[in-house]
Amino acid sequence: MASRELHETARAIVADHKGILAADESTGTIKKRFDSIGIESTEENRRFYRGLLFTTPGMEDFIGGVILYDETIRQSASDGTPFPQVLASKGVIPGIKVDTGAQDLAGFPGEKVTEGLDGLRARLEAYRSVGARFAKWRAVITIGEGIPSVACIRANAHALARYAALCQETGIVPIVEPEVLMDADNTIERCYDVTARTLKWTFHELVVQGVDLKGTLLKPNMVISGKGCPEQASAEQIAEQTLDCFLRHVPAAVPGIVFLSGGQSEVQATQNLNAINRLGGPWPLSFSYGRALQQSVLGAWGGDAANLEAAQAAFLHRSQMNALAVAGEWSAEREQPVTA
Repeated sequence: MASRELHETARAIVADHKGILAADESTGTIKKRFDSIGIESTEENRRFYRGLLFTTPGMEDFIGGVILYDETIRQSASDGTPFPQVLASKGVIPGIKVDTGAQDLAGFPGEKVTEGLDGLRARLEAYRSVGARFAKWRAVITIGEGIPSVACIRANAHALARYAALCQETGIVPIVEPEVLMDADNTIERCYDVTARTLKWTFHELVVQGVDLKGTLLKPNMVISGKGCPEQASAEQIAEQTLDCFLRHVPAAVPGIVFLSGGQSEVQATQNLNAINRLGGPWPLSFSYGRALQQSVLGAWGGDAANLEAAQAAFLHRSQMNALAVAGEWSAEREQPVTA
């Protein structure tokens, strides 16, 4: 039965305190990451770097799924094995980013709506044929003067639900990502309010569109102070506010919550995840991190193939730290610097 497969896949991604590596940076985004270490963003450099991550010995102990980009899902490791097969052979489930990015929402200055529904059914079928078993669609909700509007929240919630329904029709688990950005100067209380409204409408639309919640994963922001807020909430406050908000607005049927890092530093993202799991909830509370799993990896690699082992050690370390956080067992003392 298709629904049973969806349920099993969703649960498997977050089983045993595992999380997700978000390696789905667009060509533009990964260019910025490579620029930060002085590396040219060529197709070969991108392939080598992603391959470095995917072939890290032992990463499968902490990573249950990897989100790929369109280019990456078609690439292969140095021995010619397609990346989806490399991951699947380690017991790691391959996924794919399918939205085409956030665009200006007509009539609502400063707000975005994510596009990519046109032709999505055919794209999903093609991705499934090359090994994808889950997908990701990111909606962007901006906090500002008088925003987000109801129109913005509802437009993004509706698109997320239509995407999710198409995924499940194709036998692919949808990761539903309604991200309330942390880039403004808002308080944690304002983030709570906007996150609550966003989650409320998102789950309303998922139910209206007939999405099977047991065959989905939620990728949300933590309830957190905006970067520019003079009063930054502690990890304990973030955990309390996040869980209070989610217990009110996220159905227990959802098989896993995989938090995005949203611009937090590597250790901050781990520390906050650990605090959330110290309190706990009815769902696995895990991670789907991009930059917060890769920042130190990029630094250790530096674009030099000779640094492959050091970079893989850095990736394994961050993955393990976050798996410990999912178990609520991380501590600052376990953060030993990774050396070559």
